[in-house]
Amino acid sequence: MWRSNRYVLRGFLVATSPRLLLGSVVGLLGFALEAASAKESKRAGSPSSSGALYATTNVLSAHFKFTPEHWKGLEPTRRENPMGFGAGGFNLQGKEGGRNGLSAAQGIEFHYVHADLQFNGEEVQDIAVRYKGNGTFMQSQGSAKRSLKVDVAEYVKGRKVSGVSKLNFHNCVTDPSFMNEVLSYRLYRDAGVPAPKTAFSRVYVTVPGSQDHAYLGLYSMVENVDGRFVEAHFGAQKGLLLKPVTPKPFEDLGDDWSKYKQTYDPKSEGSKEQTRRVIEFCKLVSNAPDADFAVKAPGYIDIDAFARYMAVTVYLSALDSILGIGQNYLVYLNPASNKFQFVPWDLDHSFGQFMMVGSQEQREQLSIAKPWQGEIKFLERIFKIETFQKAYRGALSEFAKTVFRPERFHQQVDELSAVLRSAIKEESPEKLERFEKVVAGETVTPAAMFGGGGPGGPGGPQGGREGGPRAVGPGAGQGRPQFGGNRMSFPPTKPIKPFVVARTRSIEQQLAGADSGKVIERMFGPGGRGGGGFGPGMFLAPAFIDAADKNGDRKITQPEFHALAEKWFGEWDKGQTGSLTDETLGAGLGNVFPAPPGFGGRGPGGPGGGGGQGGPGRPGGGFNPGRMLAGGFIASMDQDKNNAITQKEFVAGFDKWFASWDKKGSGVLDEEQVRSGLNQEFSPRGGAGGPGGPRGGSGGPGRPPGANAP
Repeated sequence: MWRSNRYVLRGFLVATSPRLLLGSVVGLLGFALEAASAKESKRAGSPSSSGALYATTNVLSAHFKFTPEHWKGLEPTRRENPMGFGAGGFNLQGKEGGRNGLSAAQGIEFHYVHADLQFNGEEVQDIAVRYKGNGTFMQSQGSAKRSLKVDVAEYVKGRKVSGVSKLNFHNCVTDPSFMNEVLSYRLYRDAGVPAPKTAFSRVYVTVPGSQDHAYLGLYSMVENVDGRFVEAHFGAQKGLLLKPVTPKPFEDLGDDWSKYKQTYDPKSEGSKEQTRRVIEFCKLVSNAPDADFAVKAPGYIDIDAFARYMAVTVYLSALDSILGIGQNYLVYLNPASNKFQFVPWDLDHSFGQFMMVGSQEQREQLSIAKPWQGEIKFLERIFKIETFQKAYRGALSEFAKTVFRPERFHQQVDELSAVLRSAIKEESPEKLERFEKVVAGETVTPAAMFGGGGPGGPGGPQGGREGGPRAVGPGAGQGRPQFGGNRMSFPPTKPIKPFVVARTRSIEQQLAGADSGKVIERMFGPGGRGGGGFGPGMFLAPAFIDAADKNGDRKITQPEFHALAEKWFGEWDKGQTGSLTDETLGAGLGNVFPAPPGFGGRGPGGPGGGGGQGGPGRPGGGFNPGRMLAGGFIASMDQDKNNAITQKEFVAGFDKWFASWDKKGSGVLDEEQVRSGLNQEFSPRGGAGGPGGPRGGSGGPGRPPGANAP
């Protein structure tokens, strides 16, 4: 069974035994205490401690004040040679020593700038602020509402606000309920899993000459996972805290720790013994016979704690996690036990809302026996250990009667909606309308991927406070970012209330042996078949259709596809050299797949941002998705391996793609088949990419370990 601790059975709304009845009472008292704490913080200014700061019902106020130069300086820069899409690989690691994730892999680098902060009435001078996030950052481009990382001790050593030195403001652009992260973290805590606490905050910005107390919107605040956090939960700061980004966790990369550092992104200084412990476990996972692994693995990993962590992760169908592309969690090597324990992170796509993987039905009925996509050796081996299975299924069974009860979530949604409604109304009528629908359990169309913050968001129509100024981002452009057209969309996902009803029912049926659940075999694409979901094809397919389709039926015949190859080669070979290099191919692809606003030729401070000349990166170039894609095209089509593509190779490559994608031999490709085919060409195969992988490069030195904040 799972180990008890002070969070277990907190907040139950359904009691099936005297012990659970006590849990219900404790939970209601806890919510009441949080509400009281929220009222007290409003009366007394900034909360005096992290316990008072992070109350679920707190809606605080943060007012950032920038000089025009520092506001402009918030805009990220773009390094040369981003990782991005390579030869059969989709890499989520940044340069050596830098941050990881989608935006980092595309060469986007954030920088701290100076600002002043008025936090719930308390003035804090000279703090450090930068943008943060990966998918949420990309989705908020063109909007001023971007996630923020605040370090109050960067320029004034030892300083704290409300007992903490770092604050995370998350923009909630992917979540119309504004609740996914908050209620997911609460679920982990209630299940006995160490997880960040949360609050909410209205966020305002002042920049002399351009905006005065402009309302960015409602943000969730998420406790930072750092030394203070691990000391509170594990009793010591001297362990090794890691934030892995890899589809192959605990893979043997050799004996040199430097080969592991970017993949595991240490957030604290580890001793030689601790880094050696990581390497030893990687070798055990990768190489040990099954019998040896089953005996030795419990000496490296806290089996009961990992069972609880996995039970909640699987219940939430949190597929943007260790279950999928291998990100959004932290691992702590506890010095007391010398074992690894897991901490969740970045849960905006929880409750089955990572629509880039699987169908709605598959996410609702995700298998508890094999919940991960593709092959993940670490999970495959752990799930074969009898003691883990007993603890994991025991946790699922217990939680299905307690913290997984649908009516519990329904009440939490209703309680939070009453607290958040006014702040969302101030943000925009459109966001309030979407909010009311999802709170009622109705589906809504997901916000456009890599859009401008959703309808009515800052910088969009009717943005800002009622009667107040509208925030405008320092690099905001006109319109929303597009990758090959404006039809990149996803089907609606179920909000929290209907999802938990279906998910709890599926868990119960699987535990009873009445159903086996749904397995998603491939990392990308609904059903794991066809690769038609998240991946480069999602961005590229509409542009292929637009360029090749001559009769407007949104389909491509073989002659049309062949002609497209000849047309693009002729247009891109401007020097008429008879071949396309990485540079000329990247430039041509960049014309077909334009950069998002603020990352093209205009650079930061484009329309709406107040000027500025030139863009980040190469002069006049800026962020160009074409340069991310060029390596993949060359790897697929360059037959003589001279790092260039002749016209014959280019056209032959297109002909080969068509034949491969036209599986039925119909002579016609629809958009789904094009998307699927492109995903097959460019998406991960066995975890390709990473440092030293396709288009990897070592990059330059970054901050020392411990400086890379989650």
